[in-house]
Amino acid sequence: MRLHVTALTITALIAPLISFSAEAQQRRVEYEISFPNAANHEALVSVRFTGVPRNSRLRARMARTSPGRYALTSFAKNVYDVRATDGRGRPLPITRPDMSGWDVGGHDGTVRLTYTVWGDRVDGTYLGIDESHAHMNMPATFMYARGMESAPVRLTIRPRTGWKVATQLAPTSDSMVFTAPNMQWFLDSPTEVGPVTFRSWTVRQGGRASTLRLAVHHQGTEAQVDSFTTLVRRVVDESIELWGEPPGFDHGTYTFLMDYLPWVNGDGMEHRNSTVISGRGSLSDSANRVARLGTVSHEFFHAWNMERLRARSLEPFDFDNENMSEGLWLGEGFTNYFGPLIIRRAGLYTDDDFARNIGSAIAGTVNNPGRKHYSAVGMSLQAPFRDGAAFPDPINPNTFISYYTWGSVIALGLDLTLRDRFNASLDDYMRLLWRDFGKAQSTAFAPVRPYTMRDLRAVLGKLTKDTAFANDFFRRYIEGSDVPDFSPLLARAGFQIPSDSVLRPFLGASLANDSAGVFVNWTAENGSMYQAGIANGAIVHAIGGVPVASSDSLNAVIARHRVGETVTVDVTRVGRRQTIPMRLVGLQAIRVVTYESAGLPVTAAMRAFRRSWLGGKAAR
Repeated sequence: MRLHVTALTITALIAPLISFSAEAQQRRVEYEISFPNAANHEALVSVRFTGVPRNSRLRARMARTSPGRYALTSFAKNVYDVRATDGRGRPLPITRPDMSGWDVGGHDGTVRLTYTVWGDRVDGTYLGIDESHAHMNMPATFMYARGMESAPVRLTIRPRTGWKVATQLAPTSDSMVFTAPNMQWFLDSPTEVGPVTFRSWTVRQGGRASTLRLAVHHQGTEAQVDSFTTLVRRVVDESIELWGEPPGFDHGTYTFLMDYLPWVNGDGMEHRNSTVISGRGSLSDSANRVARLGTVSHEFFHAWNMERLRARSLEPFDFDNENMSEGLWLGEGFTNYFGPLIIRRAGLYTDDDFARNIGSAIAGTVNNPGRKHYSAVGMSLQAPFRDGAAFPDPINPNTFISYYTWGSVIALGLDLTLRDRFNASLDDYMRLLWRDFGKAQSTAFAPVRPYTMRDLRAVLGKLTKDTAFANDFFRRYIEGSDVPDFSPLLARAGFQIPSDSVLRPFLGASLANDSAGVFVNWTAENGSMYQAGIANGAIVHAIGGVPVASSDSLNAVIARHRVGETVTVDVTRVGRRQTIPMRLVGLQAIRVVTYESAGLPVTAAMRAFRRSWLGGKAAR
């Protein structure tokens, strides 16, 4: 009897496990999307979840964040008319546990949800639908379900006449049906549906073939796409040469999803095997050519740095909460340095162009009061408050330096220091990081070994064979607020930071013209106005008794004075008009110029250093 009871007990325990295992094996997610009301920015979506455990509630959700974005976005705000049925088509009740969720019970193991989603913003984060195309960022378009994250995904697109599909999703024998291995990968796969123009080419290196594709939605000519493709290929070649190999695209293909249209929002957003790039204007606009290529360079660099070489704090990406990481100074900032550097190596920048670029970044970091409040690590942790986040109350502008800017300055200082002291370069550092933390990817298409801050420090010590240097560099410039002394570092390449002969007054204010005077938008802690107590919302009427009717006239009056002088300011603050003293403080202007433009001789050693740093590496 005891044995019999035990057998029954074991059977009772195992039976639901067998059932659960069978359900898990047959789990799948199938989407279908169509655009019958595209003119009014709507799409109809159907999603079928199969293999849902019986006697459970399906917990469907819209994402609250999106890959490459660190702040909350709450895509559920544009989802409505949600209905649920089971596998036999019987209606099921829906409850809302929160504003981003729909819970469905009473099903038979299958739940089909249908809904309408609205979107009217074309950029790297949102959904944009109109009569010309559907520009789909997946988290803004498709629901997912908790517990179904590992299930394979199938997407069927019902396009309008003449529309084609561009996506990193895996193709099938049906040109309108695509697959993904799991939900994380699916949500990281933006898709453009419309009158797309394709260009492609193959790169072969190390016995591996990689296909690169441009998928362009624009209003120009085929010849313009051909010309642009030629320039993009130069950027791609230099990027691959820098890393030493392609990143290993999951299905052998990388796609640039590009919208260059008068009504889109300018943006660039990286994904694992693709990038979204949008910009107003047309490919015929030569004035914006370098800016367009700069976005291409930055986003393609992310195929290594951020998409496969990732911080542990960002892996896996959390679609339901803010994504906070202490490493964005490297993930975004170092990418922000290499983007223009690759453009220069591709021969699409001059040395003077590159000098202006790095000079702007140095000035934006050195002269920014935010360094008193946070380190580069601290700025990275501010991303959920800054990266597309929207708040009704303002954030103090004096406490933040973009981790893009500060990270690029750290990268510049480290690159020049490695070249100056260690016969190495930042290229070498990135390749070591790639070898140890980026190259190995799991079968689920995720990094096997995401890095930590300790890892980054250790690899720098390994490269330089100087642990003390690595520790000191991280302590001062990454975890601290110091900035490298760039004058001697840049001089080796024949670049100069000129010293102004006359120090001029620095107001440190954003000004706008107003009918009553000059309106103050905000003031910087290290400027004359801030230190005089003139803050945002103030209106300046006169300086030293001289009326000022515009920001230009105000600046003209200030230019007649010198640093150290005190002037009176006729100002309205919080509804009260008064006259207050303002002591004029100065701020050294920072810019970088080539020795040639400064009329200085360039030695052979300088030319060799510059060529090693900025010269093209890819064969052409």
